[in-house]
Amino acid sequence: METNGRPDALDKMPRAQAAQAWSDRGNALADLKQFEEAVTSYQQALAIEPEFAEALFNLGFALQELERPEEALACYDQVLRVQPDHPKALSNRGIAFSALNRSEEALASHARALAADPANPDAHFNLGFVFHELKRHEEALASYASALAIKPDYPAALSNRGIVLEYLGEHEQALASYDRALAIEPDSVEALSNRGSALQNLERYDEALASFARAQAIQPAYPEAHWNESLCRLTLGDFDRGWRKYEWGWKNGQRGRQREFSQPLWLGQERLADKTILLHAEQGLGDTLQFCRYASRVAALGARVVLEVQHPLKTVLANLEGVHQVLAKGEALPAFDYHCPLLSLPLALATRLDTIPSRRAYIRSDPHRVNRWRGLLGAKAQPLVGLVWSGRSEHQKDHQRSMPLSRMLDLSTPGVRFVSLQKEVRKEDRKVLDERRDILDFSNQLQDFADTAALIELVDLVVCVDTSVAHLAGAMGKTVWVLLARNPDWRWLVDREDSPWYPSARLFRQKAFGDWTATVRTVAAELEAHFVRRPRFPWARFLGG
Repeated sequence: METNGRPDALDKMPRAQAAQAWSDRGNALADLKQFEEAVTSYQQALAIEPEFAEALFNLGFALQELERPEEALACYDQVLRVQPDHPKALSNRGIAFSALNRSEEALASHARALAADPANPDAHFNLGFVFHELKRHEEALASYASALAIKPDYPAALSNRGIVLEYLGEHEQALASYDRALAIEPDSVEALSNRGSALQNLERYDEALASFARAQAIQPAYPEAHWNESLCRLTLGDFDRGWRKYEWGWKNGQRGRQREFSQPLWLGQERLADKTILLHAEQGLGDTLQFCRYASRVAALGARVVLEVQHPLKTVLANLEGVHQVLAKGEALPAFDYHCPLLSLPLALATRLDTIPSRRAYIRSDPHRVNRWRGLLGAKAQPLVGLVWSGRSEHQKDHQRSMPLSRMLDLSTPGVRFVSLQKEVRKEDRKVLDERRDILDFSNQLQDFADTAALIELVDLVVCVDTSVAHLAGAMGKTVWVLLARNPDWRWLVDREDSPWYPSARLFRQKAFGDWTATVRTVAAELEAHFVRRPRFPWARFLGG
């Protein structure tokens, strides 16, 4: 019989023996994945023996499993006060730091764990993980190699090594690493899903889909395999299945945290006549600019549409067709009957490749801002080309989609003036921009996307990498040339120079992974043809009679 959660027998034991019994009970509960109960048992052990290192360590582990990293960290710190070189506590402490986005501290803790136990493959593995978080990829590869030198049949190290190789564009090597992991652990859904991504990057789409299907057959609810399948199908234009699978992005965090409202989610089933629906932004600014086009379609169903967007987009979307009210995130919401995230609207409205709402322009610039920017630009003496060469550095694929300004400037064309549309300028690019007086730079004066839209209105052409400005220019109907990585985002599809989303866009794709040189050279030739070597119309000359 238990009283107040304490087994009676334990009350009669000597202190050390009782503490060990509570700790053992916690271990048994942790093995059953009953971590809340395990925490209670470890705490009972520590109430008896406050410096019981084993119970402190295991309490930290249970708290980590419950996604309580701050509390776990405190436990590991207590262990280390008792045993300063406890390798497992140092290692788990590093994992807790990573969960708190304190990567440098994680790195230091893993380095200490490795110093305490150099032959531990897990310590090398954990160090490699943090190096990858810090984008120190060569060091990450070296750490995984060290782990594999000690433990060649380490499938997690092989799989993580593959992830780093993919990041570096070494897709063939990544595939080989995943295959080695699967030879050891054939039912690893992580390796199968990652393998599918490598095959997709190698443009072996059928094999990629087969790999995702294998992972799902083993673990039907494994979200990564469904999510990766969605990206592959959308890339191929298979929207029927792609949009359905895209909803798995809520399960693995790729679409952020799903909003919790008392009002129901609308995915196309209910009638919207005389109802108010909240359409809310998710993911990046470019996603909002691309999918806000659906507001007019929802309004056409009889709904009163409230649109919630990121703050920098509120002004530029204020007059979006079909929208009754535009709010910035964080502002008080009015009463509404249904809600829908913007990127679930293609599913709700059964969008296929041939039914994409693709009007030439659905976002308009503000005439007052256009006049202001016309004054800042001054008299126009030559064609103006807007440039964007990089996006958010935090973006998962920024290393693929962005380029240095110095590379973009190989586009220089006689008789053409460049205008930077870049809001955020990186340190290395700022130096180049400051040295180039032939580029108009207004980065300090672009307050929000309404300013960017006004400036886009005044240039003749926009040349940019795959960022939100590409979507803004396309949504405005401005001629936009988009420079794309060899494996770009799914929305640009496969082997196309045009976009069904943006009729005014022209796509320039890398011919080889990571090679911008040939792409920029092609765009430079096209710029010259567009502005400098345009064919002249012949004149009919009449002689006097």
